[in-house]
Amino acid sequence: MKYSKIKELYSTIFDSYAKPSLETHINKIIELDQFLPYSSTFFCVTNTQDLTFEYVSKNFTSCLGLDDNDLKIKGMRYFWSRIHPDDVEIWLSAMHHLMDFTLSEIPIKQRNKANYTWNYRFKNEKGTYVNIVQNTTPLDFDNEMKPIIGLAHYTVLDPKINMQITATAKLLNDQNEYETVYFNNFSQKLLKEGISNRERDIIRLLVLDKTSKEISESLNISSHTVDTHRRNILKKLKLSSTGELVAMIKLNNII
Repeated sequence: MKYSKIKELYSTIFDSYAKPSLETHINKIIELDQFLPYSSTFFCVTNTQDLTFEYVSKNFTSCLGLDDNDLKIKGMRYFWSRIHPDDVEIWLSAMHHLMDFTLSEIPIKQRNKANYTWNYRFKNEKGTYVNIVQNTTPLDFDNEMKPIIGLAHYTVLDPKINMQITATAKLLNDQNEYETVYFNNFSQKLLKEGISNRERDIIRLLVLDKTSKEISESLNISSHTVDTHRRNILKKLKLSSTGELVAMIKLNNII
């Protein structure tokens, strides 16, 4: 997906005319960062209005091997360019659903107690796509209590871990404990939205390494029809080959 399209969709999700002040938040976080040990986690203050990172903690470089100045200077465009291409659209969909849920289901007075988590693959300095789990807490809101500034906490996990892309929203209850109020598995949604029952039947047989001829005999349809369905499936899921489709199904344990 092109940067211009990512920017358009992202800006739509976080659209606001407010220009909040971050100085107080950032000063507190800088002070805290001086005392935190080096670890496999880092945090940033994200400004969704300017598409910038207002602050990047010292662990960013130790976690990913990347220069934190690149992140500060180039902003979110640089960050987005390092998300795995196959995860970008799913990640944007997760952001959109989380924002919709926040504005429609979380009362205004409770939004300052919300906390959001999602994950994606991210390319480090060595060119390896590691898993990142991002946990974001809103720091500031616009006049309509739409979250637009966040403290994002990132945990970097081994690339060998197979993770389905999920999104979660939690709220702090009266006992000061977080309760999950929203959860969605977006990897599974890939095959729940837009895929017909017949296409689903074909995918199941492809996972069993059946040929188009064998699938046509099993479903009592022509081989030509099977091939047409296969092309449509790849187009809908934005995949380049049947092998990539089967790998995705097995990797995410779906269907």
